[in-house]
Amino acid sequence: MEAGCMKKTATHVTKNEKEKEKESAADCFRSPAMSQLSPTSVLAPPAAAVVLSPCAACKILRRRCLDKCVLAPYFPPTNPHRFAIAHRVFGASNIIKLLQEIPEFRRADAVSSIVYEANARLRDPVYGCAGTICQLQKQVSELQAELAKTQAEVVNLQCRYSNILTLARVQMEQLPLQNICENLTFLDDNATLDRVWT
Repeated sequence: MEAGCMKKTATHVTKNEKEKEKESAADCFRSPAMSQLSPTSVLAPPAAAVVLSPCAACKILRRRCLDKCVLAPYFPPTNPHRFAIAHRVFGASNIIKLLQEIPEFRRADAVSSIVYEANARLRDPVYGCAGTICQLQKQVSELQAELAKTQAEVVNLQCRYSNILTLARVQMEQLPLQNICENLTFLDDNATLDRVWT
């Protein structure tokens, strides 16, 4: 009888652990913070190839993480949200197929792109990254127009400044001539006065 009770409690504990894992995996999808993350906030460098615990992908998929797990280097157990986002949009089998088709040295970049696109799809289900790209291109064109307008204003101000300098030089050149002429007439008046007194 005691062995039967022990067996029931052991299966009960195992079921509770499995339910907790399911809830944590489901929380990854329901987490409000996940939708508020920017595409770059979920991008992290791949972890080392040594796997001490199951990778995030195997945890969420509730399977045993093998030594040759394709997903382990790119989805470390410390960052389950990264895989949860990619899995929600693309699916684990599609991610695995994609990673197996490309060379190993490009896989880290591919995973970063997958996670970025998945996060963009969660924020904007219709356009995804294309919507972000269009928005950025619009900002670039607006900033280019503003830059061209500012450069035109700078050129206009430079022309005004050069015109003012030219006018100032002309006036400075005319002023000394007038002063010299006035001084000459003053000298002529003094010369006539000297003659009168002598």
